Amino acid sequence: MKFTPARALLALSITAVLGLAGCNREPTADDTAAPTAAAAPEGETADEFIARVNEEYRKLYPELTAAQWLSSTYISDDSQLLSAKANERYLGQLNRWIDQARRFEGQQMSPETARAIRMLKLSTSMPPPKDPAKLAELTQIATRMEGLYGAGKACTGEGDAQTCRQLGELEDVLRSNRDYQEQLTAWQGWHTISQPMRKDYTRFVELANQGARDLGFADAGEMWRSGYDMTPAEIAAETDRLWGQVKPLYEQLHCYTRTRLEAQYGADKGAVAGGMLPAHLMGNMWQQDWGNLWDVLAPYQNAGSLDINAALEAQYQQAYTTRMAQQTGERSPAAMAQVEEDARLANAKQMTERAQDFYVSLGMPKLPESYWTKTQFIKPRDRDVVCHASAWDMNMAGDVRTKMCIKPNEEDFTTIYHELGHVYYYLAYNKRPPIFQQGAHDGFHEAIGDTIVLAMTPKYLQSIGLVGEQQQSNESLINAQMRMALAKISFMPFGLMIDRWRWGVFDGSIKPDAYNKAWWELKAKYQGVAPVGTRGEEFFDAGAKYHVPGNTPYTRYFLSHVLQFQFYKSLCDASGHTGPLYECSFYGNKQAGEKFWAMLNKGASQPWQSTLKELTGGEKMDAGPVLEYFAPLQTWLKQQNEGRTCGWQANASAAPASNATPQPAAPVAAGARTKPVQG
Repeated sequence: MKFTPARALLALSITAVLGLAGCNREPTADDTAAPTAAAAPEGETADEFIARVNEEYRKLYPELTAAQWLSSTYISDDSQLLSAKANERYLGQLNRWIDQARRFEGQQMSPETARAIRMLKLSTSMPPPKDPAKLAELTQIATRMEGLYGAGKACTGEGDAQTCRQLGELEDVLRSNRDYQEQLTAWQGWHTISQPMRKDYTRFVELANQGARDLGFADAGEMWRSGYDMTPAEIAAETDRLWGQVKPLYEQLHCYTRTRLEAQYGADKGAVAGGMLPAHLMGNMWQQDWGNLWDVLAPYQNAGSLDINAALEAQYQQAYTTRMAQQTGERSPAAMAQVEEDARLANAKQMTERAQDFYVSLGMPKLPESYWTKTQFIKPRDRDVVCHASAWDMNMAGDVRTKMCIKPNEEDFTTIYHELGHVYYYLAYNKRPPIFQQGAHDGFHEAIGDTIVLAMTPKYLQSIGLVGEQQQSNESLINAQMRMALAKISFMPFGLMIDRWRWGVFDGSIKPDAYNKAWWELKAKYQGVAPVGTRGEEFFDAGAKYHVPGNTPYTRYFLSHVLQFQFYKSLCDASGHTGPLYECSFYGNKQAGEKFWAMLNKGASQPWQSTLKELTGGEKMDAGPVLEYFAPLQTWLKQQNEGRTCGWQANASAAPASNATPQPAAPVAAGARTKPVQG
């Protein structure tokens, strides 16, 4: 999310394997090209079985992640073939382990071994069919879809006059260009890259569901919901409960944002029919983070600048100037391009070193030297890569990396802090058995780095030279709260709706001929956003979001946005903070760091409720700290929205709004519930 993913860790060991913070690249195995796993020994006990699986898995792991890394950082037919075969090998081996585990059903065994066997069954978000031909087809489709995403370009014109832009360039338009049509062209352009995926995705769903049924689940969505030390129905209900806590705050933020957009673009363009927000005007390709609209949405213009984009750009320009001064000889186009690349790399490493400094200030170790030599910091000039930010554990022994295409802007800066959260989680639990090398649940993994982001207060940003001195006033407080809300609160309904869509796709209540209709119905229902024109079934707009073709479960991101505030509050308490929660930065506090590290090194070795209790004192996820943190902003937003018609009609036509003031029939939840939101 910045996701990463981030922003995403997979589902289990395999997940951890790839350690994708936002990337779902799951390994798999065919008997020939990876270390051969032993057949089940005669008379093997359950404890011996798990010990053997852990050892075999540790040996398989580096080759699998190497193939995945290659296919992400050198996209070609060859690297995709290697990746698909690696996936095929691993998932084939996983099937054999699961078959062998059935010998122990109903037997007495230690709680730790029972937990490991259960987690083995849930250790992939891409459940493997038993049929070898279907397994091979599944992995080929998964690799192909990810390659289509990574190489995606929006092109206009033909022949020599054709111009093409990749995702980063299109995102730059949405980030900083306020021309209505330019933003619409960029948004529509990126959403063409997913159209070729639609047939593949339909077949992918069929094959993943077959794999889930072979493992004893009704469908892949039910399997995903089974990985939370709760029943599938309980976790679905839990996400509804948590969303109910924060929805009123989102409604107020939505209302304020619509008012500002209408002021910027006019009532006919600043909103879409039914009072929804235009998808292409939100500063983000998927409307999941509204922070790039700071120039439009900043509450007070003269209350101390929080524009860290300018400071980061200035740092890049300094790096460029330094390298230009070092340049000798002819300044050819190739030489100048190299100078620019060197400056971008130096600036990206400087941003990453700043993020590392926060973790080290808490008493955590510096990143290993191999991190700095093997990480992908920027987009190379010579090849296609998957730019979606992700974090990788390559060998369960300290070879950790991140993969990004870093640019000098606030979004990428905070994403680095997020991705390093995954990396430090890997380093903390690397001494655990491989099956337990993952987050307490997947939402924990996504919350670690974002907990650090919450501690990046204006005072912290000032201390590292990214913002000037901040005024101590209500205006500066509201500005700081708004800055954080545009990243955190705007994301929460998006974090919920993606898997609501996939749960329906997997259980069949959303049919292939209604994929796009259901996608936009759910975005309307939860986010109150809509396209300005009709998006028929010739489009596959879900595929324009990495985590869909990348098959990364997304509920983790919603849960992380609750957990990170719980973690933050606990670490603030540990640091001795006594003021309002939103003023806390535990930077440099070893007591907070010690408590955080103790949680990280538990991995998945115990139910997440126990791990949460050790850190926070409670066993339930709770959005109360979210509301405590944003209490001043919520009061301010209510005052700003007083007298306005807030809410939206989720079942309104997705067409340009008229000049009339929107008159929603009911707030936010208006309109029929899209089938089925939960399984």
